[in-house]
Amino acid sequence: MKEEIIDIRIKEKAKKILEFADGNLCPRCMARNFFHDIPSSDNLERGEIIFKNLDLELTNESDGNCFVCNDIFQSIDNGLVEQISNKLEDLNIEFTNFLVGCRVSKDITRRELEIHELICSDQENIKKEINREIGKALSLRMNKEVEFENPNLVILVDYSKNIEIPILEIQINPLFIEGRYKKIIRGIPQTKWPCRACKGRGCEQCNYTGKMYQESVEELISPLVLKESGGSESKFHGAGREDIDVKMLGEGRPFVLEIKEPLQRNLDLIKLETKINQYAAGKVEVKSLKMVDKSRRQEIKTSSTNTYKVYHATVDLDKEITLEDLEPLKSIKIIEQRTPRRVVHRRADIIRKREIRDIKTKLLKNNVLDRIIECQGGLYIKELISGDEERTHPSISSLLKTPAKCVQLDVLDVKLD
Repeated sequence: MKEEIIDIRIKEKAKKILEFADGNLCPRCMARNFFHDIPSSDNLERGEIIFKNLDLELTNESDGNCFVCNDIFQSIDNGLVEQISNKLEDLNIEFTNFLVGCRVSKDITRRELEIHELICSDQENIKKEINREIGKALSLRMNKEVEFENPNLVILVDYSKNIEIPILEIQINPLFIEGRYKKIIRGIPQTKWPCRACKGRGCEQCNYTGKMYQESVEELISPLVLKESGGSESKFHGAGREDIDVKMLGEGRPFVLEIKEPLQRNLDLIKLETKINQYAAGKVEVKSLKMVDKSRRQEIKTSSTNTYKVYHATVDLDKEITLEDLEPLKSIKIIEQRTPRRVVHRRADIIRKREIRDIKTKLLKNNVLDRIIECQGGLYIKELISGDEERTHPSISSLLKTPAKCVQLDVLDVKLD
């Protein structure tokens, strides 16, 4: 223990606390009140310095438990760490780091607040110290690191009902895998599409599958990842999505696959990529799989307007045109597009402005166009072509002064700016 003489004002406050607690106070619950006043790396040492300066060798000479924590810190030394470690081994969870959280009773919180109000101290919260002490002990025992930002596990110790036998809860945080997918056939959605008639419950219309479509990009990718990780379920997050009848080609569309409650995290992503591509052969391909943090999920989900995309569209016109008639198309730059009628039931009915970066047009026949369109993400290409009853302006239809329809569409590239 450090030989340190403390300030007289600290002594007076410490005496006041001891008197209020009838002498029943452990070193840690004393020390938290002087967390910023006495240099030390540990509250136990800090508390012993205070008691030594008060000429008290023992923290409480009576038979009572600590007034604040009711001797909660003794439970950490009396088998709790071993109990947690054994539970994690029984669950067979693979992890490299963790975080500890705790709950305490309202009585403990109230008594801590009473002392705070008594001396107007800038306390360290008791739960913070409990979490730190359990974390330090577990880290040494399991040779794992404490991680505050993106822990693999959160170990919750609930002391609110019983200090001697706390309830243990293990929260396994999700695993996030980023990659790109190509959809090389038409007719499948990006994610599972519940049946409109039964809302996913299963009915005669969907052949009791609960789905509008029997396969999706998500369902061709996620099963093998769930199997390898031992996860409970998955969620698919794409950087936008293409229509069911549209192919996703080129380098593919960025996505993040979220795996909930994974038992295994150390996955061989190269082998997993190969297995997925074999399983989904002829339909979907994945590439560039890598582990990412939770923050990447939100970045991908909200990236639509921060991307630019390249489309290949085949357009049928109601009348024949000439090369000269195509000149107005070169002037398209900014599109004002009201939410298309076909999606307005599930999207906000607003007007969006999107930029056209480049358009290349070939006249295949006098009434058939071949177009390469490079544009800001979030632009609806089918409506850019048809005009969607003037909800999109300008449109190919309005500029050529004839009804136009997209008969085939492919996404050739999705690039994140």
